[in-house]
Amino acid sequence: MKSPYIGELQPNQQVSGVFLVQAKEVRQKKSGEPYLSLQFADKTGDIEAKMWDNVAETMDTFDRDDFVQVKGVTQVYQNRLQLTVHRILPADQREIDFADFFPASERDPDEMMAELRRVIASLKDSDLRALLESVFADEEVAQKFKTAPAAKAIHHAWLGGLIEHVLSLCKLAEFAASHYKNIDRDLLLAGVILHDIGKIDELNYQRGFSYTDDGQLLGHIHIAILLLAEHFRKLPSFPPKKRKLLEHMILSHHGALEFGSPKVPLFAEALLLHHLDNLDSKMECVRSTLEKDNFVEGNWTAYSSALERPVLKKARYLNNEEKAAPPAAPPPAKPAPARRPAPVQNSIFGDKLQQALIKE
Repeated sequence: MKSPYIGELQPNQQVSGVFLVQAKEVRQKKSGEPYLSLQFADKTGDIEAKMWDNVAETMDTFDRDDFVQVKGVTQVYQNRLQLTVHRILPADQREIDFADFFPASERDPDEMMAELRRVIASLKDSDLRALLESVFADEEVAQKFKTAPAAKAIHHAWLGGLIEHVLSLCKLAEFAASHYKNIDRDLLLAGVILHDIGKIDELNYQRGFSYTDDGQLLGHIHIAILLLAEHFRKLPSFPPKKRKLLEHMILSHHGALEFGSPKVPLFAEALLLHHLDNLDSKMECVRSTLEKDNFVEGNWTAYSSALERPVLKKARYLNNEEKAAPPAAPPPAKPAPARRPAPVQNSIFGDKLQQALIKE
């Protein structure tokens, strides 16, 4: 069994193990000498790494998506665990068990596909049900759909992440459709199931997670539209206007032009799909941010670029509540300055009055 896993690493630990190279860049020190900026991964997570010495002799011996034998030491840098590499060599491929290196859903993929087929069978709209049955009757599509990650890095970035994300959205959609009475439940569910189907060909997940050529050139939204066009041709009686509604939901599910949607949502089900999709992905980002942020002191995680904010470590905040300090005593009041007696003006009347008072 592989040891150690990245998720087990602690600060100031001597490390000797095999990892997958997820990223590799050759950079320059201020002196002009090269150094390596790396990211290693296994099924438990990833870790940034730097190699400062003997780089010229090492940098051409491996590449991204290679398995390497690494020796180094961990340290905390900018609130994150980082590995300083002392030695790196190509690993023996015969000793690699791919299951050790690729994060995967805790749920069984076949069980998730069976659940998805039950959702499809529950649709009362015969047109939408026939379309979804046609799509998932393609065994290649079904196999990819239950294997693909939902994203390269941001959310549900593991094998089986796409279908797990979609099933989570199906549950949210069921609730939302029952709550908002003007929502077409079947149209919303069809949009949920198909909105990210282009990711089965956008992402390469055979050896690490990266973008395919089609993913770089077209993106998953356009790939989905092309895939569905093939199935619409098999269903010539599919209502054209209903087809346009479904296509619009896919085209607009990112919600805004600056986030990659060619259109913004223009009807209720499309807008609801966008917000449910965003909700599910953001909740997963919060969970993973808290899970990975083990070495930051205090009640807050490091800044999350995906969430554009740090996240409160709620359990630590509640369990380590500091005792309120007693209010500081107010500073002693300064004595009022002594008032000088008013000067007495010399006069005949004043002198006589003063003498009379003394005699009494």
